Amino acid sequence: MSNKLNELLTKNYDAEAGYKKAAEIVENPQLKQFFETQAQARYDFGHELKTEIRNTGGTPEKGTSFKGDAHRTWMSIKDTFTSNDEENILEEVTRGEKAAVNEYQEVILDTTLPPTTKGILTKQVSNIESTLQNVKNFEAIVA
Repeated sequence: MSNKLNELLTKNYDAEAGYKKAAEIVENPQLKQFFETQAQARYDFGHELKTEIRNTGGTPEKGTSFKGDAHRTWMSIKDTFTSNDEENILEEVTRGEKAAVNEYQEVILDTTLPPTTKGILTKQVSNIESTLQNVKNFEAIVA
């Protein structure tokens, strides 16, 4: 269980780093604030996951990933950020968040998941799904 939670933790580290980078690059003040808020949310998710990992007897991972299919989406966002194209950045955010939702849902389906952990993951994935809707709204504005 702690391995699955560590995978989600690493994904959140990657997302936090991606959002911070996006906030540095975009010029639209509303979009900048949105990205900063999402970076903070992912930071907070990470702390919640660290607690759950410790509660399951595991040791939390440290830092972002540089390997693995599960994390390549956020890594590709970093490449997109060099172009300062807000529409492309939002498309990459959408891909990264959809991948995160899928990963969360896989873990949530685990029948051995403690109820407290399931509650935390369900709350986090709901937040990510809301973020996806907000990204769609921003895409309509910058398109």
